Amino acid sequence: MGIYIHTHDDWPNFHWDAASLASRLAQVRYRQGLFRGRLAALGFAAGQEQGAMSVAQDVLASSAIEGELLDAAQVRSSVARRLGLPAATTLPLAKVSRHVDGAVSVLLDATQNHAMPLSEERLCEWHDALFPPDANSVREITVGAWRRETGEPMRVVSGAFGHEHVHFEALAAERVPSEMARFLAWANAANADDLVLKAAVAHLWFLTIHPFDDGNGRIARAIAELFLARSDTSTLQFNGLSSQILKERNDYYSALERAQKGTLEITSWLTWFLGCFERSIQAAEASTADALRKGEFWRIHADAPLNGRQRLLLNKLLDGFTGKLRSSKWALLAKCSPDTALRDIQDLETRGILEQEEAGGRSTSYRLRPF
Repeated sequence: MGIYIHTHDDWPNFHWDAASLASRLAQVRYRQGLFRGRLAALGFAAGQEQGAMSVAQDVLASSAIEGELLDAAQVRSSVARRLGLPAATTLPLAKVSRHVDGAVSVLLDATQNHAMPLSEERLCEWHDALFPPDANSVREITVGAWRRETGEPMRVVSGAFGHEHVHFEALAAERVPSEMARFLAWANAANADDLVLKAAVAHLWFLTIHPFDDGNGRIARAIAELFLARSDTSTLQFNGLSSQILKERNDYYSALERAQKGTLEITSWLTWFLGCFERSIQAAEASTADALRKGEFWRIHADAPLNGRQRLLLNKLLDGFTGKLRSSKWALLAKCSPDTALRDIQDLETRGILEQEEAGGRSTSYRLRPF
């Protein structure tokens, strides 16, 4: 018997202890449904905006897990444009690189078109989108096709150059076509497995095959998001799975390494994945609570005759303004004179929207009044 799971005689017959997972799975499913219900309270427009923000964060996180930092403004602009949101006007399309737009397109295709079957053609299109001509890859790779034999084993590593940690070796390139055919047949088949568990198994199985020269982690997470979208029939995911994995990156790689060097009994991997997914929902719940609070504020003050500067600064306060908001900072952020800033603030005090914090005098600062 070999050291890695793909060398076992019974590969790829994954199995697990369903009884030990039942309670955790039920809890995750309950939380998933509860969260979906809370999202409905946001309303369509606010829900779309919140969903777009979650997609953008996940695109940034999935790339960051692999050590690649995308331009956040470009990602947000690309998401907004593809979803047809008003925020799409905030950044000219010419400033969004094909590389960034490709990363966004992969996640949106996975979630918005989750009912469509996975195929070699679709996965290769995702790979092609991740590596357009302007991607500036540090090494030559085959783009939009399965990896080819190079004489060197495909190793999955993390860590800085010269200090890499090898987590496992993927199966030989000559096996990729047949192994991917088997994976895709399973992925597209209707079976009794819960779709959240199927997301976890698909993630591990795809990474074990590692069919591409690069980008396997990002595509594996997109595949997981596809099954999670199927699990609650949503075309826009808010759970922030990749964002949570980024927070737990060391544990993520450790869990994958243990699974790769273990047996095809993968209860431990499924337990970790369910826990990470539940924590991602918890984080999303907190973000949605902030969005609901913001929506309630603007519902209360819907008829208030506020100018653009006031709306700008009030939104910053609602979004969790860092530091003290003084009239000088208001003037700087709103790009107005100190006198204009003070008039804006005093008007909001009169309306009962802002109040002074305890310290007064030259250090007077302001905050939202409870609502």
